Amino acid sequence: MKKYLFASAMLLATGSAAMAASVTNLDNETLTLVVTEGGSQSELQVGAGQTIEFCSSGCFVTMPNGDREALTGSENLEIQGGRARVL
Repeated sequence: MKKYLFASAMLLATGSAAMAASVTNLDNETLTLVVTEGGSQSELQVGAGQTIEFCSSGCFVTMPNGDREALTGSENLEIQGGRARVL
């Protein structure tokens, strides 16, 4: 019975909230990320001070300075000085 309750609680905890990465632009200008997800590539415009959720099922992101990062969909990124860091 305890195993059943634990498994049910875990399903509720992980299944109720959709996972997605987020990016916050701390710079004073709009920045562009290149996101490759599911074989499709797109540009993501992030305005100054804006936070956007993206990458719900894993992706590759090319940052404004050219750095690339593989994301699983649960990360939080901050961009400052054109450079991103994963929190």
